[in-house]
Amino acid sequence: MMGGTSGLEHLDELYESIILDHYHNPRNTDPLESPDIDVEAHNPFCGDEIHIQLDIENGKVSGVSVSGQGCAISQSSASLLAEMLDGTEATEALELVSLVRRMMRGDELSEEEQDQLGDTIALEGVKRFPVRIKCALLSWTALEDALNG
Repeated sequence: MMGGTSGLEHLDELYESIILDHYHNPRNTDPLESPDIDVEAHNPFCGDEIHIQLDIENGKVSGVSVSGQGCAISQSSASLLAEMLDGTEATEALELVSLVRRMMRGDELSEEEQDQLGDTIALEGVKRFPVRIKCALLSWTALEDALNG
């Protein structure tokens, strides 16, 4: 076998590039004019901050704004969340939160569940760094609290 690069290393590089792209080019950051849901979350241990705004129309997310400051993982996770939410039903959004939590716990996800996560699957490698899991989950937990509140 020539070289030392396995398929998994290439996958790690792809995932890393997705995370860095979302960190450097966050999606849906423009504030909404009069959001139906407006929630902020803060991780006091590391200083990560997230601000999520949602417009809900007929039970579906019709507008998303996510902004904040913090590490690459928390901010790219928030951007991935924002990209996934537009047009989803509130119940679907809560299912996505559940899938992301399961992924971070290391649960085995079916191929269909992995497909549901789209590019958010790039955060899977974070589970190898337990101290960073809260960074990845900050925006998802804030979303869950907002939708259940």
